[in-house]
Amino acid sequence: MSVRPLRPEPLTRAAFASFGQVIEAEGAETRVVNGGHALRRHALAAVEPGPDGRVILSIFEATPRPLPLVIHMLERHPLASQAFMPLSDRDWLVVVGEGDAAPDPATLRCFRATGRQGVNYRPGCWHFPVLVLGERQDFLVADRDGPGANLDEAFFEAVTIAL
Repeated sequence: MSVRPLRPEPLTRAAFASFGQVIEAEGAETRVVNGGHALRRHALAAVEPGPDGRVILSIFEATPRPLPLVIHMLERHPLASQAFMPLSDRDWLVVVGEGDAAPDPATLRCFRATGRQGVNYRPGCWHFPVLVLGERQDFLVADRDGPGANLDEAFFEAVTIAL
């Protein structure tokens, strides 16, 4: 296992821009709706279903992984975006990397998201599966359903996340 630790950095729109979109109410366009009884945080992310796809909503029930957190693979969805929004106010981690046919482990970045932040991975963005801290956490996921191969996985020498 590599001794190079990944250090979580804060999840911000600017830092995450090349990987997709940060989903959060802060700084969003706000519209008053429902006769003034609700605020709509408008168009927080653009979900892309890809050719012949349709957008579906699911709930992922994520459980913590053993410590130390080891990153040994990334996955991507080449046909569509994939959005994760936590359903509780607990921090969680987002690990992404760059690369074309396969991710380059030297480009791995780890972001610490608050429980009020989600992400929408752009199509083809290399990322680690959802990582929760401490206890089970549920996520609303906007994903693609439809024909075609929409999952690639790439394995590499493991690195750890320094918490």
